[in-house]
Amino acid sequence: MTSPAKQDSQHGDFRQYLPDLSTPRFTTIAQNDAQGHAKELKDKQAPPWLYGLYSHWRALLQEPFKGITNDGVLQSGLFKLRDEGVPIERIVNAAKAVVSELTPAQASKTILHIDSPEWRTWSNPEFLISDKGIRLDEISASLRESVLAVLKETLSPEGYEKAVGAMRINHFLGELVHAPRVMNEHSYNFVLFGTEPSTTRPWGFSFYGHHLCLSVFLYKTQIVVSPWFTGAEPNVIDTGPYKGTRILDNEERLGLQLMQSLSPEIQDKARVYKLMKDPAMPKGRWNHDDQRHLCGAYRDNRVVPYEGVLVSSLDNTQQDLIVQIVEQYLLYLPAKARELRLNDVKTVFGETYFSWIGGIGDADPFYYRIQSPVIIVEFDHHSGVFLTNGEPAKFHIHTLLRTPNAGDYGWALHSQIDALDQDYVWEG
Repeated sequence: MTSPAKQDSQHGDFRQYLPDLSTPRFTTIAQNDAQGHAKELKDKQAPPWLYGLYSHWRALLQEPFKGITNDGVLQSGLFKLRDEGVPIERIVNAAKAVVSELTPAQASKTILHIDSPEWRTWSNPEFLISDKGIRLDEISASLRESVLAVLKETLSPEGYEKAVGAMRINHFLGELVHAPRVMNEHSYNFVLFGTEPSTTRPWGFSFYGHHLCLSVFLYKTQIVVSPWFTGAEPNVIDTGPYKGTRILDNEERLGLQLMQSLSPEIQDKARVYKLMKDPAMPKGRWNHDDQRHLCGAYRDNRVVPYEGVLVSSLDNTQQDLIVQIVEQYLLYLPAKARELRLNDVKTVFGETYFSWIGGIGDADPFYYRIQSPVIIVEFDHHSGVFLTNGEPAKFHIHTLLRTPNAGDYGWALHSQIDALDQDYVWEG
């Protein structure tokens, strides 16, 4: 079974895959900022696979939001309004501090309607293909700290630490490939949704950029952090002031521990493909950008059939590992909200599936998914994007969470919230 020492060695292998920085790709990005880098993509339509994906994303955005399902049919009644103990007054005060510092031009790009379709225009590549809100590396230090304060007040302490870790690793990658103006600790956009931050009315925010995208919906003391995406290439910093920073290793270790604990018969049922890019996969099951994961950016209405083994058929120890894995994916939530969400997950173990792609040895890269009516989490080892590993490696990881059946973006809660009175009468 995999050990922390073995994980350390596998994650540290990335230095043998550093790219040739004298090639046009890297000499160009070294001269660019975020705006110029995005312009290269759109004007030159290159790289073609990413430009094609960008075009497809824009087409998907035209579909009305429905939500991810397992069979195309929405299940209703899964999500209720409730008190989750969120410190809403502190969050609102932090968000209002941001609003107070915005210039009129910044405010027009940053404060959007609560039902704006721009909720859905987050993405995880380093290309700034949806330029809305304020970008942290382009604003004053004071405003930047105010935005980070919103994150800190909203997320759990350990969730905030994880987000900051992803941001610092992104900065480390920017240094490795000489692209500091495109990828750095503050190359993230922040957008507010709702007329104003409120303790009584629904509102939220999006925080997104390379390898970290958070969609946060707030209503009174309830919170939805979904969808989110967190990744790292590499997933460890081995030099500099943040040396030792590492993320997503617990998700990796627990997933492999669960798979290795299954009997051979159950392993065979859980493993839907033996190879990470398997000839048995139907067309489209693997793609250049998402590779194996299915619920990434713009996939808001995807039908994702259940696969693998029912969690309710596993023994108590294995079900506890499922809970530990899901808890890692709920780490962004404050403690009480996380506990309530974990209980939601456990109540539907009879319709929860665990599936796997790839090998099951200590050194093997892999993909896994846990999927139920109330949650989908995915974990995927990737081949290189900036590093040169042609095959998936332990040091490049993508993870994400979705809330199916219209739970993303707090959408399933909207119809349960009393609308504002549309009438206005002045009797002067």
